[in-house]
Amino acid sequence: MSTLVTIILLIVFVVLVALVVWRSVRIVPQAKAGIVERFGRYHRTLNAGLNMVVPFIDRLLPLIDLREQVVSFPPQPVITKDNLVVAIDTVIYFQVTNPKAASFEIANYVTAVEQLTVTTLRNVVGGMDLETTLTSRDQINHELSRELDEATGKWGLRVSRVELKAIEPPSTIQDSMEKQMRAERDKRAAILSAEGSKQSAILTAEGERQAAVLKARGEAEAAVLRAEGDARAQAVRAGGQAQAITTVFKAIHDGNPDQRLLAYQYLQMLPQIAQGDANKVWIVPSEISRALEGIGGFFGAASGRFADPPVNSGPGPELDAPVGRHAGLEGWLTGGSGPVHDGAVGDREGGPVPGAADAGAAPFNNDPPLMEGPTEMRAPV
Repeated sequence: MSTLVTIILLIVFVVLVALVVWRSVRIVPQAKAGIVERFGRYHRTLNAGLNMVVPFIDRLLPLIDLREQVVSFPPQPVITKDNLVVAIDTVIYFQVTNPKAASFEIANYVTAVEQLTVTTLRNVVGGMDLETTLTSRDQINHELSRELDEATGKWGLRVSRVELKAIEPPSTIQDSMEKQMRAERDKRAAILSAEGSKQSAILTAEGERQAAVLKARGEAEAAVLRAEGDARAQAVRAGGQAQAITTVFKAIHDGNPDQRLLAYQYLQMLPQIAQGDANKVWIVPSEISRALEGIGGFFGAASGRFADPPVNSGPGPELDAPVGRHAGLEGWLTGGSGPVHDGAVGDREGGPVPGAADAGAAPFNNDPPLMEGPTEMRAPV
């Protein structure tokens, strides 16, 4: 009987010892803190790791999370300065910095932060109109953070950041804002289209102006080049003609032609004068009859020469006038007692030149009746 009682007492003792050890040893996880009360009063704060308390005397309150916490509050109706009700959804970032103050200074610091956020938000937004509220998120966040940090400092909390997650105006206001925005965008599109058309017209006109200027400049340069080319061509042609005339003139004087050859060439040039359909007026020199007579006498003298060769009794021309020859025509063709080439053209060695009887010793080329006294004779068309 005594042995059984001893065993029971031993078991009870072991259970009590295990209960005391279990109540004495406290393990606090990392980033958490524990508040110990002794006889209902604050005794100490347990940090992370293994901690010992007095069983049945010390009481450990629920552990407090020391990490930064994110709490999203439901949308709250807020009235703006222009009497519009908007729903604002907020997000609070805070951290417990003093576990003792968070446990004994406030009953529920999460609810306290929520209500303080709502009241501060209504105070801040109430001084702004709708457009300012929609475009001043940074300003609202800064003011909320400052107000909440000042109010929650004595609670052992630190509000690091406040964000407005959503600002929802009424549906009617949203429709009006969409219409306004659509009208504004249509206005901008019309302005941009008009600006584009204007710039296009300006660029087109500028291009046409530059093209016209370049075209006119090119035409002017081309005209100048053509004029220079024509001038050079005319100069070259004039030089060629001058050289040709000089060559012909030199060849004529080197050949020393007589009056009969000149008369024959003169007659050959008459058909070229009459060429062309537009030639309605012929200008025939007054000495044409004398030239014809001289040519006829020349051919008559040639035929008489082949028939009866004249007796060359002395110095004189080879073609002496036969019996019955016209004396004046013979003298004009033969040049008197010698050929024309014995002296200068137009000299009076052999006899008078036709048309130059009253001109003294004037040369053939300066004979006024032959060169300057043409007789105008009209021919039928």
